[in-house]
Amino acid sequence: MATASGSDLEGRAIVAAAPLVKPIDKSVLKREAAASSTYSRPYLKFEGSLYVSHDGPDAKVSVISKMQMFEERAKKMCEKYGMIVKASDFFDIAPDETVLRVEKPIKMRIRRTCHKCNATFSTKSECASCQHTRCDLCPRYPPKVNEAEFFANLAEMEAVVKTNRENSAISADLFWGDQKIELTRPSKSGGQDLVHRKPRQRVRRTCHECTGLFASGSKKCDCCGHIRCTDCPRDPPKKDMYPFGYPGDAFGPKTDARFECLCCKTLYPPEAEDGTLCASCGLEKSGESPRAMPRKVQPVPDPDVLNKLQAKLTGLSPSSSSPSL
Repeated sequence: MATASGSDLEGRAIVAAAPLVKPIDKSVLKREAAASSTYSRPYLKFEGSLYVSHDGPDAKVSVISKMQMFEERAKKMCEKYGMIVKASDFFDIAPDETVLRVEKPIKMRIRRTCHKCNATFSTKSECASCQHTRCDLCPRYPPKVNEAEFFANLAEMEAVVKTNRENSAISADLFWGDQKIELTRPSKSGGQDLVHRKPRQRVRRTCHECTGLFASGSKKCDCCGHIRCTDCPRDPPKKDMYPFGYPGDAFGPKTDARFECLCCKTLYPPEAEDGTLCASCGLEKSGESPRAMPRKVQPVPDPDVLNKLQAKLTGLSPSSSSPSL
């Protein structure tokens, strides 16, 4: 029976045991080792009538059943991939056929990087990119940590986590609402994500001379060169909040002039004559009273609405004729 080399699911090398009755040709072992794509050299070598491990006398070599090895492999494949493997799917394996298994410790693959060109070193100590000889400044991954430091850091971290869990601090809520939280969702077209924004009203201003639309952020008409004034209509209009023009507009010829108090900037009533007293400070309107610039004005409440509200509040108040407790 010929020998065959390979590996099980745990990465351990296996070599089929050959009966010692028939002599084994060493050239066959060399050809099989060279043809193997998994290992660069065989883990076992045949010397006389014994198998000797390349890893020294500490390596454990055990003999296991080949059928048992295939059953373990099939069980792991079933658990990992959900496959159904039957015994009939195996190769024609004799019940007494055995293999040799070498128990080896798990080794860590270490990579070194050149600190000059950031290239990865090969098995040689010279960088293939810049021919720099590997030195102490070249980083190592994973970093070298001895066993004592590892367990010391682990014990310290466990103590800190335990302390924080038992004596958890109560932190104050310092959120003032200034942080902007953006709500996003994927775009249907596959482009940039959509960001939720508050609905904003699109305002359009029309020139009252040529009925042309003003460009966004511009106060000069592109058609006739007219400067935007209080006579240029706004869509949608807001005459209740801006009764005598919108901020930033020049005075138009059709807009009624409104004057304000020289001291407290309070608006005088429409078509007020000189000598009219200010409602706030009592200053008389005169020729020095400036014209009010277009701005937002709070609407005057309707007296009828105020009277109805006062009547409702009076009805809700407790009656004076109710007996006292």
